[in-house]
Amino acid sequence: MQRMSGIATMTKAMADAARPACILETRKTAPGLRLVDKWAVLIGGGKNHTLGLFDMVIIKDNHISVAGGITNAMTSVDQFLVKENLAVPVEVETRTLEEVRDLLKYTDENKTSLTRIMLDNMVVPLPNGDLDVSMLKDAVQLINGRFETEASGNVTIDTVKKIGETGVTYISSGALTHSVKALDISLKIDAELALQVGRRTNRA
Repeated sequence: MQRMSGIATMTKAMADAARPACILETRKTAPGLRLVDKWAVLIGGGKNHTLGLFDMVIIKDNHISVAGGITNAMTSVDQFLVKENLAVPVEVETRTLEEVRDLLKYTDENKTSLTRIMLDNMVVPLPNGDLDVSMLKDAVQLINGRFETEASGNVTIDTVKKIGETGVTYISSGALTHSVKALDISLKIDAELALQVGRRTNRA
């Protein structure tokens, strides 16, 4: 309960600050507690990312590197989904505007299952404490509503408002579940009150 309360409380604060963007957790949950961690996010006003590796295809930076580029990675996934007759949403991680452009070029020229583009580490904390979101804004403008967008990286309670103002659909934060501070909850019994209640109910 203490852990869930901490997650829900932080999610509520981030969700309020991020609007109109929606707050997501990530798959970085505590072992054995994934379902309750994600439930706590929902209670706090956030939305859930994937439950596991089965409900969405996520093409990450390592997949892109091994495939030899974002176009090759996306091509392989689309071909596999067609071959296996699978209707699964697909998200691709992008780290630069060049990768965003390459991905959009691919979608212009091919039938694809792509549903969401992750914009990873496209916000830069500045020495003066401010946040440079210009790259993220440019990426959102390039995508122009054709796909859902998800900002990730450098997401904190202090930065989430400015990130949300860029027009992204979602903002994901692993910190909601992997390093949340549990609330300190304790139970105190008022012995005198307990006796009074007991007497009134003939239990004392």
